[in-house]
Amino acid sequence: MNNRIKLYLKGIAMGAADVVPGVSGGTIAFISGIYDELLNSINSINLKAFKVLFKNGLLAFWKHINANFLLVLLLGIITAIFTLSKLITYLLDNYPVYVWAFFFGLIAASIIYVAKQIKYWSISVLVFLLLGTSIAWLITRTGIAIENTQTWYIFICGCVAICAMILPGISGSFILVLMGTYNYILTSVKEFKIMVIAVFASGCIIGLLSFSRLLSFLLNKFQVFTIALLTGFLVGSLNKIWPWKETLQTFTDSKGKIIPILEKNVLPADISEILLALITAVAGFLLIFIVEKIAVNKTTDA
Repeated sequence: MNNRIKLYLKGIAMGAADVVPGVSGGTIAFISGIYDELLNSINSINLKAFKVLFKNGLLAFWKHINANFLLVLLLGIITAIFTLSKLITYLLDNYPVYVWAFFFGLIAASIIYVAKQIKYWSISVLVFLLLGTSIAWLITRTGIAIENTQTWYIFICGCVAICAMILPGISGSFILVLMGTYNYILTSVKEFKIMVIAVFASGCIIGLLSFSRLLSFLLNKFQVFTIALLTGFLVGSLNKIWPWKETLQTFTDSKGKIIPILEKNVLPADISEILLALITAVAGFLLIFIVEKIAVNKTTDA
């Protein structure tokens, strides 16, 4: 029961991260020590699993796909998405500098943690690190698409966003921002629009079951290069997380809300704001190492 409570809390942390553009739930899974088990559990949902279901029954199927793990984690993620979406959007609307500063510290510490998983360094590894950094940086520099709420497009958004969500360093929510559906999806969750949620969730399921297999293959066959690429994703994503922005271009959505679609990073000027932002950034930085220590202690105890 104690382990399930910890897993549920990790699910909440993943869900909270996935709500925020620029922060990846995959990063939380990676640093909390459940990333490999998550991918393996998702990959176990295949044709063989359904053969087990028809041949040996529901209980054998349940064990085969590690459903206890997936269910508890999913409950945590769903809890966070439905309960924290309003809070996080409120904080982003009213205290954006401090929220982004907190997540800047969180991602900066995550870079150190993920990079520690690279077993050796070489020119090739550095190339993959720089490639990941460049890709993530270019993504953060891309302008945002105009809002599209057609059913097929929402399904595609679910497929693409879930792939980003399970990658450490690439935010699924930020991908939704780029695709122009972030506010629409978040509003649909807050207002519990079942049809929109169902279409988006269907896309997520299809994308998750297909992409997780590719990611597992890369981690098994090319682990060092894959982790170097993921580390680069984290480094490049810092461009988006920088707390101080100047808006260059905006877009007004269907509800009249003005959304920045093109921004540039600027240096802060207010000393008191800098100090408070620094404190929140340090808090985010330390949080990662606390989570890491808990994960390491759990592994040692096991």
